[in-house]
Amino acid sequence: MSERLVVIGGDAAGMSAASQARRLRSGGELEIVAFERGHFSSYSACGIPYWVGGDVAGAAELIARSPEEHRARDIDLRMRTEVTAIDVPGQRVLARDLEAGTESWTGFDKLVIATGARPARPPIPGIDAPGVHGVQTLDDGRALLDSLARTPGRRAVVVGAGYIGVEMAEALLARGYEVTVLTRGEQPMATLDPDMGRLVHRAMDGLGIRTVVSAAVTKVLTGDDGRVRAVATDAAEYPADLVVLGTGVVPETSLARSAGLPLGTSGGLLTDLAMRVRGHGNIWAGGDCVEVLDLVSGRERYVPLGTHANKHGQVIGANVGGDYATFPGVVGTAVSKVCDLEIARTGLREKDAREVGLRYVTVTIESTSRAGYYPGAAPMTVKMLAERRTGRLLGVQIVGREGAAKRVDIAAVALTARMTVESMTALDLGYAPPFSPVWDPVLVAARKATAAVRAAG
Repeated sequence: MSERLVVIGGDAAGMSAASQARRLRSGGELEIVAFERGHFSSYSACGIPYWVGGDVAGAAELIARSPEEHRARDIDLRMRTEVTAIDVPGQRVLARDLEAGTESWTGFDKLVIATGARPARPPIPGIDAPGVHGVQTLDDGRALLDSLARTPGRRAVVVGAGYIGVEMAEALLARGYEVTVLTRGEQPMATLDPDMGRLVHRAMDGLGIRTVVSAAVTKVLTGDDGRVRAVATDAAEYPADLVVLGTGVVPETSLARSAGLPLGTSGGLLTDLAMRVRGHGNIWAGGDCVEVLDLVSGRERYVPLGTHANKHGQVIGANVGGDYATFPGVVGTAVSKVCDLEIARTGLREKDAREVGLRYVTVTIESTSRAGYYPGAAPMTVKMLAERRTGRLLGVQIVGREGAAKRVDIAAVALTARMTVESMTALDLGYAPPFSPVWDPVLVAARKATAAVRAAG
């Protein structure tokens, strides 16, 4: 007898799960119905800043698979349809057609929740004024581009200096805007330690991006036409013809909360290694709406990244389709850039290590991306954390120019393998003058960290 799989969310995790399940089970065995409230499916939200900045020509280039392509694979994908309730005991969902305004219940044998995340909008006056934009979906990107085309002024304020904030600052700078970034943090890029964030701050200033730290936004001011005209903090006002929110995201789990499904401290859904929602044998969840295991700290953590979402979907689809797969956890690897400055991190910051009660040592080294004598050698700074007693690698942060960011992958593998900094020094990495000094910068940091661990006893 055929079963029905219902998927809530038509982006990375949801449609990866649906596609993988379809590969394993035919339409006669498994009916798949997916609901997506937006206008697009299977797209790269990470590419929106590059679309806005002009590096990517249009939204179509960010779409991996259209609704028509999914339907051609026997997946009933219903666009502009929002699920408004989950009836767990009755095994059904209530969905509303946003164009027609009609509602109907759809039963399920198996359910995948892939509702993603929503932008964190600070509860401040004026935050919903025309000219204030979040950047989470392709619809958001299109709205921002329309606003850029209609706005006569050239002053932009970006609220928040995380990944989206610094990437949007670059995009607006490329469009000829005078850009001010406001952040509550001690330095931009709070995913880095403040000493490394200071390097990003210095580089942003050098690029012409004004960055104001320790700036808590108190109000968005509007003109007589109702549009944004300035952003106020507790210390000053910053004129703005356009405002972009880069204040991060939170899990979109209102449906799950209302249905009584288990949530973690960040509000993300809790799952087992098979991405099955804890305590529910026929419900799975993945993507930006779930918490995952941090392999370094051993605790649950909210890490919303597209790489994880696609892996979650593959795992869920395998399990729904009758195979078996697990998602063991993450080490928290991420890279970004602002103009030619590359930024990378993996593992724990000092703050994270203290919060989980780890004693640690830190080292910071300066090196270059290539042999110093080779043309184009660019400087980079590498910071490394190691456990004080064992020497286990705990985290790495890198700030530099071309060739810096992807070196963090060496550390990500070492963290996953629970390597010590001493064992890292023997890694057989590729070398030639155009690609690296004889001692790769990550290994230079590992050598220095090994000495620090020994010195600490």
